[in-house]
Parts: sequence; C-alpha cells; structure tokens
Amino acid sequence: MIRVLVVEDSPVIREFLVRLLSADPQISVIGTANNGEEALQAVTNWRPDVITMDIHMPRMNGIEATRQIMETYPTPIVIVSGSQDPKEVETTFHAMEAGALAILERPMGQGHPHHLATVRELVQTVKLMSEVKVVRRWRHTPRLTLACPIAPEMNLRKATENIRLVAVGGSTGGPPVIQTILSDLSKDFPVPILIVQHMAAGFIPGFVEWLAQQSDLSIHIATHGEQTLPGHVYIAPNGFQMKVDRGGRILLSKDEPENGHYPSVSYLFRSVVSVYGRNSVGVLLTGMGKDGAEELKLMKNEGAVTIAQDRESSVVYGMPGEAVRLGAATYVLSPERIAAALTSLVKRP
Repeated sequence: MIRVLVVEDSPVIREFLVRLLSADPQISVIGTANNGEEALQAVTNWRPDVITMDIHMPRMNGIEATRQIMETYPTPIVIVSGSQDPKEVETTFHAMEAGALAILERPMGQGHPHHLATVRELVQTVKLMSEVKVVRRWRHTPRLTLACPIAPEMNLRKATENIRLVAVGGSTGGPPVIQTILSDLSKDFPVPILIVQHMAAGFIPGFVEWLAQQSDLSIHIATHGEQTLPGHVYIAPNGFQMKVDRGGRILLSKDEPENGHYPSVSYLFRSVVSVYGRNSVGVLLTGMGKDGAEELKLMKNEGAVTIAQDRESSVVYGMPGEAVRLGAATYVLSPERIAAALTSLVKRP
C-alpha cells in the first residue's frame, strides 16, 4: 500500500484529491495538511511514501515546504497545480529545484472531458514516484559545473563543425535535468537545440520562463516555420508534433500521438536523423516509457553522436534505460557531463 500525504490549503480541493487517490486500491491517504508547516509536522509523524504538494499556501508555501522536507526527511514530492498563468506556473518549477520530482495539472472535475485522463495521470504518477529513491538536499549546495570536465578516457569524437543540431527528449524528472544542461552551456553555443519535454497542457510557457532565468541561451517555445539559429533553444509546444526540415526550419503538425505523446521524442528524432544524419547529436533523458529510444538507435546507426542519461541521476530510468538496452547510446552520462560533452563535441566556427 502506498501511503500518501495530501498538502492543500483549499478544503474543497483537498477533499477532491483525497477522494480521487483513495479510490485506487493501492493507495492509502494517511493524512492531510493545510500549509507547509503542517506538512513538515505530518512528514515527521507519519513518514509518507509520497506527498502531493500545493504551492500557494499560508504560513509556509509549497516551495519552502519542499525544500525543508528534502533537507530533513527526503520524500518523493509531486506538485499539483491548478494555475495556468505562465508566471504562476514558472514559480512552481522552483519547487523542482528544491527537490520535487514532478509537476502535474490538478485533475479536472467530473463531467469535464479530460477528467478521467487527468485523474489517471495523477494516480499513475503517485504510484511511479513511490518507487523513486530520493536523497537529502542541502540548501545552497553548489552544483557541479563544467569545471568538472568530461572524463578523458571517454575518447569523445573529435569536435567538428559538421555537428549542425542537437535534439533532446525528456519526460518524468526532465525539467531540472534540462535546466542543468542548458545553464552549463555558453550563450555562443554554435548550433540550435530542439527539445521535446513531456508535460501537462499549460505548463510549457512557465517552463520556458523558468529556463530563461537559468541560462544564457535564448530559449523559446517553437513556432511553425521559424528558422533555427545557433545559441537558440526551441521547446516543442503542447499538442503538436515537432520536426525540422532541410532548410533548418521548424515544422509543427497535428499528426497523431506517438507512444501516447504529442509532442513525441520519437517524432523529433526521426526527423533529425532524416535531415541531419551523422551531423547531429541526440540526447535522451529521464522518463517513463520508451519514447525516443528506437529513434536514438536510428541516429546512432547513421553516425550521429547519441547520449543517454545515466541510471544514478535519472528519476525514472525508462526512456534512457530502453535506449541503453537497445545499444542506442554512444555515451551514458550524468546531466553535468552531458553539458560538458556537448561543449566538447560541437566546435565553434
């Protein structure tokens, strides 16, 4: 039985979440909290397996509560947000910096056409996060940077001006990894970066705002027909498949979901290998499922450099693990070393 603590200041929403989670026979809601201070006490007393956390609460908000919980009794935390305002959503990503594992849209009410899908996502995420082994986070701990270079014994392919594009795919646990990678790349990074990150509808604008605060690169939501430029990062919008054409332009379409996703990492990688072949780099990050794994193998077969995130740093070793199993990864690296590898592989003009 998965023991869940629900932290939410609204009595109506709190009862709504308790009812949805308790309906699953594998989940037991062991308690609730109205604010961050109560959440800290509840974690101390009850030691839940997973916490669902609101952000905007009186006395102590969800970001500070997440930070303190991860410093004292590390517990998998899922942020459940009801806001769709980009600035409000951007704030929730700071909880991931503090140690939260996932951010979800609050399930829709009964009668809404997406009610069952959003409830299913909440329940599935809680179950998945209960299996994640989290570690204590220390406040103001300095993060590793490029000062810790990639291991020389890796024998990286010689940097070459022939690398023309980097494609990245991520899912559960991906946002802070993408933040780490992009914040370690210089603003004059010489090729475009295209990213597909699986995320609930309405969260991409806030995600881009958050990334833009952490990186010197120019970060945008991708738009149809725009020309990709060096030193720019293009995030696929929700509800569209993203690919690139031979002129380096981004194309968005309403093609069918792949592996249950749109945008899909598989769709992007397949486009990249058909246009750029060996003159590209593919990076597959933490996430459940196998989206992008077979297509990363296609990239490797065409001579592209392919990178999978390592097991130790992955929240969920589904997508990168499947890539490793298929022999699709040229290198298996931590987020900091992925950034170092990209810097080493891509030569400035």
